[in-house]
Amino acid sequence: MPLMDDYSFLTLALFAGIIFLSGLVHGTLGLGFPLIATPLLALFVDVRSAIVITLLPTITVNVVSIVRGGRWRESIGKFWPLAVYAVIGSAVGTWFLIISDPAPYKLLLAALILFYLSANRLGAFKMQWIASNPGWSMLTFGFTAGVASGTTNVMVPVLIIYTLELGLAANAMVQVFNMCFFAGKIAQIGMFASAGVVGPGIVMSTTPLAGVALIALLFGMAIRDRFPTDNYRIIVKGVLFIIAIVLIIQFFVQTSR
Repeated sequence: MPLMDDYSFLTLALFAGIIFLSGLVHGTLGLGFPLIATPLLALFVDVRSAIVITLLPTITVNVVSIVRGGRWRESIGKFWPLAVYAVIGSAVGTWFLIISDPAPYKLLLAALILFYLSANRLGAFKMQWIASNPGWSMLTFGFTAGVASGTTNVMVPVLIIYTLELGLAANAMVQVFNMCFFAGKIAQIGMFASAGVVGPGIVMSTTPLAGVALIALLFGMAIRDRFPTDNYRIIVKGVLFIIAIVLIIQFFVQTSR
């Protein structure tokens, strides 16, 4: 993969703009950095390069979000096994990303999201087993979220379904999201490093983008503080729908090339 120095100034400025927008969205909603950054960067580089470029900025955004959130006992203290399973799933998913085409996973994930939203809205089912079987539900959703992150760089749909069904408060949801994002990215870096995809040069060259992401994140957090809590669930369900549409578009664009 090329280093940042191999791109033109205009391209680097474009990358920085994408990272800033993604950080702003993540700060505002508590999620969405890789979701926004990956498909936009993939318009100019291949998907694997887009994922590698976002590694350090994503970790920076996640760490700050976790530290700032506070009240860790309600989220990290209770749901840390979810992150452990996400690490395992992310390692497996990244391995698939390295050796195979991840495009079909995007379409499957989008289909599952739309099925969940439509059935949940119509009252067709309620995932009561999630609350009644906390151990198995953490394993199922944590591992699945990790695999989704490793193959598509999109973990949040699986986690949104899990946290919405548990009825978590907005702050706890954000903490759980970022805890799992961070754990998954650490696993992904390890897999990429062992495969020779990333090295010290990539980390150093993407450090300025991590700074851009941090500045945008802080701006977004200031906006989020003004959001009414009651509207948060409506917002994340809307984001979930948008994610599904983006994944479907990405799948057909990639397969048509």
